[in-house]
Amino acid sequence: MASEGRRRARASTRGEPAMRRLSIGVNWQGAFDLDQVIEQAKVADEAGVEMLSIAEAWGRDALTLLAVLARETSRIKLGTSIINIFSRTPAAVAQHFATLDELSGGRMVIGLGSSGPNVIEHFHGVKFEKPLQRTREYIEIINMLLAEEPLNYHGKIFKLERGFTLRFKPVRAHIPIHVASITPKSLEQTARLADGWIPIFLPRPQWKPQLDSFYSMVEAAGRQRSDVDVRNPSGVVVSENREAVKAAEAGNAAFYIARMGDFYYEHFSRMGYADEANAVRRAWADGGSAAGAAALPRELVEDLSTVGTADECVEAIDEATEAGFTLHGVSVQERDPKKRYDIYRRLVG
Repeated sequence: MASEGRRRARASTRGEPAMRRLSIGVNWQGAFDLDQVIEQAKVADEAGVEMLSIAEAWGRDALTLLAVLARETSRIKLGTSIINIFSRTPAAVAQHFATLDELSGGRMVIGLGSSGPNVIEHFHGVKFEKPLQRTREYIEIINMLLAEEPLNYHGKIFKLERGFTLRFKPVRAHIPIHVASITPKSLEQTARLADGWIPIFLPRPQWKPQLDSFYSMVEAAGRQRSDVDVRNPSGVVVSENREAVKAAEAGNAAFYIARMGDFYYEHFSRMGYADEANAVRRAWADGGSAAGAAALPRELVEDLSTVGTADECVEAIDEATEAGFTLHGVSVQERDPKKRYDIYRRLVG
């Protein structure tokens, strides 16, 4: 998938207009209108958006909606961003996605992540342990089942000895697997085993050092850069309500730093924002969510995403592509389907 997308992005070198590789997200954890989401997916599909991904936390599951959208769309890739690696077995994930790939005609992308101890232990009731090893074994077992290899697997976590295979032939022998990674060890493993990297919270000044490091890991694993997609977490939002969008983004980043365990706090600290992360945690503890969001420096909030006109967002996407990102998250805050289609077309190019 990665190399195919790169070829699309390089089309301009052959005298063809370049197409920007875009992804839209659906978060159906709270208030939700199925008809609106189907309409949104169809518009994106027709406009040439490459991918639609669905988040999953402790609300609705992601896979049910993927099944619906698989039948309502025809070209757009569909995936998760992300499902965790604890609440379903790797064989169950392979079953789900082999089935969804069949329903969609081979358009699925598997997005995996470890989530964190709070959700895994206190919502799912599963011990949060060995997330790195578990991710590796998930990838290997899923790949075996999709490739129709007898499932004889002897890992540190999963020991499977009866040689099971899926009782139907998968549409594809391999479904791309993208992995959410933020720690140095998980990044190295993603560079070695996955088809894509799902970063989170990469301010603009961190693009070059983070991407240089990741692509060095890819090459050290004996792979080509084009073997791995890198999603751009610094999304673009086409909106006339810039301040409201930025306020929401500040609140989201503050929540992850203050309330989602230590993973994201340590992630910001590794990137050189330890003072800022500490300030957010103190403010949240003393004054709640509004205080936590207000403690996040405006410059950092600005560096996390682009909000503006379609033309401004095109410039941001092109800048991110030049930096090394291959798939770009976009949000278009426009209710009218025709206008939204036109904006998507402008962004795609």
